Amino acid sequence: MTCRQLIAVLTLWLAALAPSPAFAQQTQTADEAASADSLYCEQRRLGYWFYCVKPVPAAEPDAAETAEEVAATQQLDAITGELRELKARAILYPTPENVTAYIRFQRAQLDRASLFSDVWQRAIWQDPELDYTLERPVGALAKKQWQDARAADRDAVMARLSERYGLFYFFAQTCGACEVMSPIVRSVADRWHLTVRAISTDGGPSRHFPDYKVESGQRPRMGLEPGITPALVLWDSIAKRPIPIGYGVLSADELQDRIYLLTSKEAGRDY
Repeated sequence: MTCRQLIAVLTLWLAALAPSPAFAQQTQTADEAASADSLYCEQRRLGYWFYCVKPVPAAEPDAAETAEEVAATQQLDAITGELRELKARAILYPTPENVTAYIRFQRAQLDRASLFSDVWQRAIWQDPELDYTLERPVGALAKKQWQDARAADRDAVMARLSERYGLFYFFAQTCGACEVMSPIVRSVADRWHLTVRAISTDGGPSRHFPDYKVESGQRPRMGLEPGITPALVLWDSIAKRPIPIGYGVLSADELQDRIYLLTSKEAGRDY
């Protein structure tokens, strides 16, 4: 190789190593941006509004979890299908092998269900938000305490009831159930000093309500079912509206409970 050829090769090699103008410009821009970030974010501490806190990209939904849920559902469907198939096979072809296979598979699923029930109960014990028995106890001792507290609350509501409510009692002389219900209504009304307006639907008297009135269209106006006695309705003297309590024979406790719920508890607040 001649000296002139050697010089030409070296020139080409040096040209390849030299950075291109575009690359140099990109490098300069990146350096300037880094310098600006350092000035505003580190030295002056301007913070979020100068985009010093880089936005975090939104997390992608976990496909593994979705696949696992779908797989669990499919697995449960497969277990149910297998159990039905083994049962049908054991019924249609009751060989010792088929019956044994069904019993074994069923037992395995019963064990699985028992495990689920056990874990369910332990989870409720350990999380008061899940334990419904705290609101409505089922144990004998706790249930008695809850019932006593509820009875005291009910009695407090009933003691104030006459300040706002009166009672309409629809009966018939020929009604056997009315003969049972009339003394119950009388005793509850006397205990809580409720005013009772007894309405005879057939014009006949009542020995428990001698000052009765004969019906003259009150039931349709109150939205009651015609022809059904005995029937009880509370009258709200402030809202000027009837509140049907019920039909037929009710015990004194049931009657008071219904009045208590209808006048002091919103629907869904006591269950």
